[in-house]
Amino acid sequence: MRIAGAVATLAVTASLAFPAPAQEKGSPGEAPKMPSQEEMMKAWMAVATPGEAHKKLEPIVGSFDVKTTSWMAPGKPPEESTGTSENKWVLGNRFVEQTISGTMMGQPFSGVGFTGYDNYKKKYVGTWMDNMGTMIMTSTGAMDASGKKLTSWSVVDDVIAKRPAKIKSLLTIIDNDHHKFEMWGPGPDGKSFKALEINYTRKK
Repeated sequence: MRIAGAVATLAVTASLAFPAPAQEKGSPGEAPKMPSQEEMMKAWMAVATPGEAHKKLEPIVGSFDVKTTSWMAPGKPPEESTGTSENKWVLGNRFVEQTISGTMMGQPFSGVGFTGYDNYKKKYVGTWMDNMGTMIMTSTGAMDASGKKLTSWSVVDDVIAKRPAKIKSLLTIIDNDHHKFEMWGPGPDGKSFKALEINYTRKK
């Protein structure tokens, strides 16, 4: 049995074990109607199937050269570096897996992340991990009406200030061969500033 089928079966089994919210009202004192197993499986598959929101990520799939510009603090000169990014669909076109390699602060840099769309929450979701830390950054966001700009928010641990820090990121799909990722975070004064910009150019 495939994992997706197993998870769906577990979800249906769990829902049978707990009282369901009333969906149809009958006569007074009558127990609420429980959905059938077929209905529950249908509802599960509806949120488990990739759709148009996932297709909007297609332009970021492929092999890219990347140019990274980062700022350690507002007003400080930026650091520039180059690298490569391999982005591919995984898990049946549900998520885009990104594997990036390059340098940062004069050190070898590598990272891996996943971006997808949660049909149930109706939000774009993402994760990111790299060799500059031991945490997993998670994000949720929304695409604008053009389908070209994805704004996301994350909360990470500021290990210097020893408090949570709110991070804003913006993915801009310029065309099928170019996209840009930008990130803003709190500076030493607590005010948000642009800390990172990554430009992607598709390899030919």
